[in-house]
Amino acid sequence: MKKQKVGIALSLVLAAGTILGACGKSNDNQGKENAKNSFSVAMVTDIGGVDDKSFNQSSWEGLKSFGEENGLKKGKGGYDYLQSKSDADYTTNLNKLAREGFDLVYAIGFLMPAAVEEIAKQQKDSKFAIVDAEVKQPNVASILFKEQEAGFLAGIAAANTTKSNHIGFIGGMEIPVVERFEAGFLAGVKAAKPEVKVDVQYAGAFDKAELGQSIASKMYSSGADVIFHSAGATGVGLFKEANDRKAKDPSKEYWAIGVDRDQADMGPDVVLTSALKRVDIAVKNLATKTKEGNFPGGEVALYGLAEDGVGLAPINAKAANKADTEAAIKEWVEKIKSGAVKVPETRKELKTFSPK
Repeated sequence: MKKQKVGIALSLVLAAGTILGACGKSNDNQGKENAKNSFSVAMVTDIGGVDDKSFNQSSWEGLKSFGEENGLKKGKGGYDYLQSKSDADYTTNLNKLAREGFDLVYAIGFLMPAAVEEIAKQQKDSKFAIVDAEVKQPNVASILFKEQEAGFLAGIAAANTTKSNHIGFIGGMEIPVVERFEAGFLAGVKAAKPEVKVDVQYAGAFDKAELGQSIASKMYSSGADVIFHSAGATGVGLFKEANDRKAKDPSKEYWAIGVDRDQADMGPDVVLTSALKRVDIAVKNLATKTKEGNFPGGEVALYGLAEDGVGLAPINAKAANKADTEAAIKEWVEKIKSGAVKVPETRKELKTFSPK
């Protein structure tokens, strides 16, 4: 009888062990599945900062949108950013995010290719992406834009709007990205109204709003009535100057053209339009591909008008020639998309550019 009881007890223990073992396997599988489905992404800003009202902010908006749509929370294990206060922070910030285990780490801006290459070689199991530059490493995806096409449309808008036949361009730093905006802008002006004078000046920085305002003040004082900036946070100074002047003399026109994102919020009475560079869309698209297991390491994604990666924000309703400007822009968009017109990327190409 005792043997029978012992046998029954042993059977129950074994059965319980089998059930617990099965449950353990089920929980293990569930844990693995959760790990498989999880995805985290982060970005490192350049010195302009995440709230530069321009390039970095657009990138963060795209990353934030991706995170929210995928049920991620801000912070480690979800979506996040680190802000760079100086060039020395790039390598440190990229390395920190990679070591924290983010599945994809973005470097935002042309100033970071050396830092990305260095960390990508060290952290070979991590995935990186860089915007506005190309890094030839198998674990780095590069994102570039045809800024010249957006700049061209801004040039058309500026030339159609100016009454003084005098406009300006404020650049941040003299780098290829900004040169493409400049070349395209000047080509657009040339195509629409070749007699217009264009002042071009570089601030030498992307984070000096006071310098941007000083340059804008001189341009407006010399007769320019439309100024386009490609200067990141430095461009905030352009909007301040235009708003200040408009407030003092509402009868005069002081137009400013924004960049990267629609900067209409920087002054409803002074922002004519903005040369759009959809960094938010590009960042979101790449994050989605990577999450789905299609990380394009070693490849370059190029966004232009044909890919809806660049464009022009709506023309201000207060602009005198709004309808004519919109019609002209539509015509040129079609020519560029069809390949009938190739917008110059450099000052050298601009010299031989013919809009016909």
